[in-house]
Amino acid sequence: MAPRILIADDDESMRWVLSKTFCPPEYLSDAVANAGDALQKLRESEYDALLMDIRMPGMSGLEALSQAKLLQGDLAVIIITAYGTMTTAIEAMKWGAYDYITKPFDVEKLELTVQRALKTRALARENKELRANLRRKYDLHNLVGSSETMQQVYKTIGRVADTDVTVLIQGESGTGKEMVARAIHYNGRRSSGSFVPVNCVAIPENLLESEMFGHVKGAFTGATANRVGKFEQAEGGTLFLDEVADIGLDLQGKLLRVLQEREIEPVGGEGAKKVNVRVIAATNRDLSEQLRRREFREDLFYRLNVVPIELPSLRERREDIPELVSYFVERFADEMNIGPRMLEPAAIDVLRSYDWPGNVRELENLVKRIMVTQSDQAITPEHIALAMPRQAVETVPALRSSWDEVVGHELQALKNQPNLYERLLEKLEKPLITKVLENCGGNQLKAAGVLGINRNTLHKKMKKLGLK
Repeated sequence: MAPRILIADDDESMRWVLSKTFCPPEYLSDAVANAGDALQKLRESEYDALLMDIRMPGMSGLEALSQAKLLQGDLAVIIITAYGTMTTAIEAMKWGAYDYITKPFDVEKLELTVQRALKTRALARENKELRANLRRKYDLHNLVGSSETMQQVYKTIGRVADTDVTVLIQGESGTGKEMVARAIHYNGRRSSGSFVPVNCVAIPENLLESEMFGHVKGAFTGATANRVGKFEQAEGGTLFLDEVADIGLDLQGKLLRVLQEREIEPVGGEGAKKVNVRVIAATNRDLSEQLRRREFREDLFYRLNVVPIELPSLRERREDIPELVSYFVERFADEMNIGPRMLEPAAIDVLRSYDWPGNVRELENLVKRIMVTQSDQAITPEHIALAMPRQAVETVPALRSSWDEVVGHELQALKNQPNLYERLLEKLEKPLITKVLENCGGNQLKAAGVLGINRNTLHKKMKKLGLK
């Protein structure tokens, strides 16, 4: 849709020129002769930009500017006047004008200014919408589970979200530590700032200091330009240090200094820079054991552990499994645009009897795998048995019997045929791979990811099974 431009100028010839400049099909425009009429237009309709003279009969453009921004906060306002003074320019920008142009002006330059203003407005709206979506995504209501242990986690998040205290989140892999960190950020007063995650275990130790604090050109071999570190990227927001226990002792000392002094020094730099950043750290390790072995600095531990949050493993909150599964089923049904699914009570019992070494992440992946590979409306223990790795099936008696029933049925059908092993594998493998490929729209790379094998292996199996 063409941008809507509102023109306010008491000079009739100027209104005519601006109306001709901002006309269909590129623009839609309305023109009025005074500020009062301009404000009335803004009350009645939404506009993308306002071109307004400062000196008009009655209310001045500057007086109208503040009211216009109250009516439509993201309105791009460009002040046009023959009286260009520094004071007026400063006042206009202070009240939220995008730019300030003096008469006489070049029409093409004015149009370029309007285009830049519209682009800036669109980006601001997009950014605002993105942040709103993120805030909704990481709202406390999206942390699933009603168990007593999770209730305590929610209460702690609520207490610390609007503060700047450092938080240390501890829990096994897959328990949702980053989800909790994001919930703290997006529900707090720093939500308009950036959330910057750093995976400390994924970055080589010799590069981690530069990654966090930045470096100057020539600081080391390969440093061909200045680089801004994660602390500066998170200015005004939150820095999330994931797997903080994997930071080496030397860098731990430098991190401690940053937390104490609230300033960083880029690698190779000669001066410190102040930073305004909230730090949330997380680890799946036992920090008390690392302290005992002197692998983690005690003073840094106490700096990070101002407010501790202990995330329970999934086996410690099995009562949350039905709620989690319902959440994942609904989410994936929406994302994949497929019909709803329901779990049989026996399937829920099976899921609750498994220990889930991969915690919530493992459960999420299992539900997604079943949703992709199975079209039945009801999810049964047999579906779970087929979707789980064989070694996992062996740990759950109910699953093992389900798998044995599937294999037993096929074995009975093939018992008098030669090459029983290969024929049985083919009998089970072919429909599984066919269904996965069908649900992945024929995308072999995606199907291989769902099956947990690489693409070359999938291609060889397809060739062997006669699948196109």
